[in-house]
Amino acid sequence: MSLSSKKALSSPVLIAEDDKKTASLVSLYLEKDGFETIIAHDGKQALDLAREKRPVCVILDIMLPLVDGWDVCREIRSFSDVPIIMLTARREEMDRISGLTMGADDYVVKPFSPRELVARVRAVLRRGRTRQETVLTYGDLTMDLEKRMVSLKGKPVFLTPHEYRLLEALLSAPGKSFTREELLEHLYPKGEAVVIDRVVDVHIGKLRQKIETDPASPKLILTVRGMGYRFAEA
Repeated sequence: MSLSSKKALSSPVLIAEDDKKTASLVSLYLEKDGFETIIAHDGKQALDLAREKRPVCVILDIMLPLVDGWDVCREIRSFSDVPIIMLTARREEMDRISGLTMGADDYVVKPFSPRELVARVRAVLRRGRTRQETVLTYGDLTMDLEKRMVSLKGKPVFLTPHEYRLLEALLSAPGKSFTREELLEHLYPKGEAVVIDRVVDVHIGKLRQKIETDPASPKLILTVRGMGYRFAEA
């Protein structure tokens, strides 16, 4: 496998395509654009590589031997949210709808331009990074950083600016323990006020009232005795 002078991504793009000529062509164009690639020529191998290599993106032909692309897509979605681009000779609208319904992120019909396919890989990766960076989720709790909106079980949760800052800090790093001093820096990032660290406890108490099922026995925002707080790990 040869790589261009551009730096390859740490995780490969998985190309699941039974036609070796097509697979090699797609691999060549992706590697010229700086991607590392791995190739599977049947559905079983594609699933094995998806589990083992944790690819950054999957280009998935529908008409694969052993396990077809529909089932591969469905199975991958059971353990990964990796972007999937379906690659097929079929043109029917229902086939495209079926692929997207199963969890595919994009759909390319053969014959296709290799350059366009590379551009689509770049596009789904950008969309994936944007979602990851701007929307934080934990169970039924969702925090949209771009829209500055919080919802619980689909219903809006109205937070004060201080409560919002605390939740953003905690939810951005589930399992990480924060001291009260660290959380104060999120509350007053520019030294807006000199306050005692116990003010954090007051805001945490109010935040728990809004997002916990039982604020007296919190399951989301946990107390780290003698230190501060952490958000529960998934």
